Order: sequence, then structure tokens, then C-alpha cells
Amino acid sequence: MTDVFDHEKLDVYRLTLEFIRWVSVLLKELHAQPGVASGEVRDQLDRASLSILLNTAEGNGKRQMPLRARYFDDARGSAMECAACLDALVAKQLTTAERILPGKQMLVRIVSMLSRMVERFSSGGYVREEQGEYGSALKVEDEDEDDDENERKKS
Repeated sequence: MTDVFDHEKLDVYRLTLEFIRWVSVLLKELHAQPGVASGEVRDQLDRASLSILLNTAEGNGKRQMPLRARYFDDARGSAMECAACLDALVAKQLTTAERILPGKQMLVRIVSMLSRMVERFSSGGYVREEQGEYGSALKVEDEDEDDDENERKKS
């Protein structure tokens, strides 16, 4: 039996590996096109796809929940960057929207999973109102009345 690291058990990690395999084929196709200047987008897409994988693995190894969330959020940002790179390739007419569709579909799933992970491991990152106690408004009014009374005494 082969030992596996915890991050290798994550669905998002395995899906990211699948995305990297898919994008590697696309990058080879783009590189093989004669006379096409796509180097900067190819390099950025290659780096961003790897960043998803590495940040997911590193984040999963962190014990502090906010730090863990930060790495997953960075991975999420890299996935969004990959989606933008794919859009740029279409905008530059280096590939078609149909060709990048499978990659974009994987990225939607990756971003969704990472978003849930960020939310799960974030502490205090969301603003929520606490439920007030019954009668708390009366206490505020009483305090206001005391302030009014103090102001009258000063005058």
C-alpha cells in the first residue's frame, strides 16, 4: 500500500492535477503554432495552474485555521487567474472558446471547492450580528435617559 499525504486525499487537489494535465496539452498546442506570440500568457497560465496546486497542498498542511484559509484563498485567486488567462487566449484569437470550455468547467469546480474551504477555515472573517437579548433596547433607552439627565444637571 502506498502512503499518501493528506493533501493528496482532497478532491480539489486531484481536480487541480487533472486541470494541470489538461492545460499542459493546451500549452503544447499553443507552443507548436508557428509565428504565434503567446509566450507571456502561456507562462502565466503555467505558473498560475501550478500555484493552485502548491497553495492547496501547503495550506492543507497548516495547523492554524486562519493561515490555512489564507493559502486556500491564494489558491482560489490563482484559479481565477487561470480563467482570465484562458479568456485572454481567446481574446487574442490564439484558441477558441470551445477549446477552453473543459478547462473553464474544471476551474469553476475548483473555485467553488476552494471558496467553501476558505469559508470553513476562516475565523472572524465574516461580519455577523449577534442575537440580542430580549429587552436590550430598553437598556439602551435607559442609558440615553441617564445621559439626558446628566446633561440637564450640567446646565
